[in-house]
Amino acid sequence: MSKASERAYSRIRAGITGGEWGPGTPLREEELATLCGVSRTPVREALRRLEAEYLVRRTEGARSFVADWSADDVAELFTLRAILEGHAAERAASRITAEQLTALEAMNEEVRLSVETVDTERFLAGNRGFHAVVVEAAQSPRLAAMLGALVEQPVIRRTARRYGAEEFLRSHAEHAAILDAFRARDPQWAKAMMMGHIQRALHVFAAASRAETM
Repeated sequence: MSKASERAYSRIRAGITGGEWGPGTPLREEELATLCGVSRTPVREALRRLEAEYLVRRTEGARSFVADWSADDVAELFTLRAILEGHAAERAASRITAEQLTALEAMNEEVRLSVETVDTERFLAGNRGFHAVVVEAAQSPRLAAMLGALVEQPVIRRTARRYGAEEFLRSHAEHAAILDAFRARDPQWAKAMMMGHIQRALHVFAAASRAETM
């Protein structure tokens, strides 16, 4: 991929995963080319790549939009994340360093502090950092690549926007339990805590989605 295509891809992907453009937003090549400072050809290449990642959908008329996900899509996403991140936690339990444990503690403190003002962005940053350190500690480039390919951040952001202080505290407590498992060097405990943590997030998302449709 050319540097121009890579630049367009990085910018458009950041706009989608960061919530700048919500589900269903039209992605017009000319506007994106101006935004990214490239021609339309690199934008087309970037959109094809994002379509393969399920972040963009293309209509029969070749128009591109930010993808939305059905309830079944979201359930499958969380299930895959639970399996993969559960495996990451299992591996990390016997490989994690003292420095990585300290980093996890710092990330979880950010989650705790987000409770005071129900700061969703602070929660997201702390949560994202926590899970990234776990994957790093797993020492598996293959696993990291598989997790990176999942349509993840847009759904996590939508889930977090449904959270209040109570849910932030619950996430903090679940992270703390994962940390306890890591300190004990117990792979099965770490795996169970991580899988339960992600599965609960699915139920929060599903319950809030049902409430919105009532």
